[in-house]
Amino acid sequence: MAVTVATREDVIQVGEVPVTVVRGGEGPPLMMFHDELGYPGWMTWNNELASRYEVIVPLQPAYGKTPKVDWIRSYRDLGGLYARLMREQGWSGAPVIGFSAGAFAAAEIAAGCPSMFSKMVLVGPLGLRPTEGEIFDFLAVTIRTHVAATVSNVEAPEYTQMYGGEMTPLQFELFEDARAETARIGWEPFMFNDSLPHLLSGVGSLPTLLVRGSDDLIAPQGCITAYEAAIPNTTSVSIAGAGHRPEIEDPEAFLSAVNAFLGA
Repeated sequence: MAVTVATREDVIQVGEVPVTVVRGGEGPPLMMFHDELGYPGWMTWNNELASRYEVIVPLQPAYGKTPKVDWIRSYRDLGGLYARLMREQGWSGAPVIGFSAGAFAAAEIAAGCPSMFSKMVLVGPLGLRPTEGEIFDFLAVTIRTHVAATVSNVEAPEYTQMYGGEMTPLQFELFEDARAETARIGWEPFMFNDSLPHLLSGVGSLPTLLVRGSDDLIAPQGCITAYEAAIPNTTSVSIAGAGHRPEIEDPEAFLSAVNAFLGA
């Protein structure tokens, strides 16, 4: 059985913002930007990658530990905060894995400064207007419906670990705080930025891996097609039978794709 990597939480001052950062593992830095539901905890894929990297997870403002930042009004603003954190901590040039709205923030950083990342993995990425289909309006449904829509393989052990059983009042409050912040910075247009593809066309040869579960109900295939059209150097992987959370629904397939890409 793999040894669980010890993690710690640091609070790093970025200008006037005290950003809580989860860190675990040893090696060169690997950034991870969590999705619109928040950081789900240290999972199998984190643990495996932490055998080769220091996995670094900034916790988004207004998601429970990093305080809300009023001047952050868009995912471009959020990306700006993350980019400053990376520059000031000496993490520029690290690879990044961004999930859903976290992929949106990563793409905004890359569009402004492609050299900020050595490689970019975007999982179920939001941020671009889909070429076909629509991003699921998860703010128009209850949190229970939202959570259920993110996962196709409900038998995945870590799905039960994350979302199984009754939702506690604290979980409900954290989810609703996350959804309120998502609405504030991503509402209109809903979870995409029409200027972003024009800027992404200038990222040059930045290697980018696009990962999507074949049964993803949140990000349609049109999101992947849009990123393929915008970013010059992309590779796409579809994980069969997975929904919007392939990293927990099929961690073996997810890690296989990510390890092959990062090690290439």
